[in-house]
Amino acid sequence: MTCCLPAAALTRAEPLWRTIEQPLALRLAVAAAGLLLIAAELWWFLGRHGEAAPAATGAGGWQEVTITVDGGYSPSRVRLQAGRPVRLIFDRRDPSSCVARVIVPDFQRSLDLPLDARTSLELPPMEPGVYPFHCGMAMVRGSLEVEA
Repeated sequence: MTCCLPAAALTRAEPLWRTIEQPLALRLAVAAAGLLLIAAELWWFLGRHGEAAPAATGAGGWQEVTITVDGGYSPSRVRLQAGRPVRLIFDRRDPSSCVARVIVPDFQRSLDLPLDARTSLELPPMEPGVYPFHCGMAMVRGSLEVEA
């Protein structure tokens, strides 16, 4: 015997719920709103935001830029000149373990970022192009935009 159901309910042929048909316009509006939200999320996480920050020329011809790590990379886009070595100085302020490491996959380089410390990563001269970098979980992203 099934708990909590009267015997008459067990022999009933109709379902316990019923489907309410929605108007086509409402179904289309809900689908369009969902697609717009997906597009907005993709833009937020993968789109370019703001102008790329230029690197400064340091001693010995190095291109240097300080990137603050606090809930993301700031600046997240760095503009560099081709053919000159690069020194990226990461200043980690965010205690999240996600941003405890930065990875530059095109150069097969990674660097542990201690909390409340400045750590530098030196890269060789680059050809023109866009080189991504990201956190250990690939959720926080940035890019190095190398111009001729």
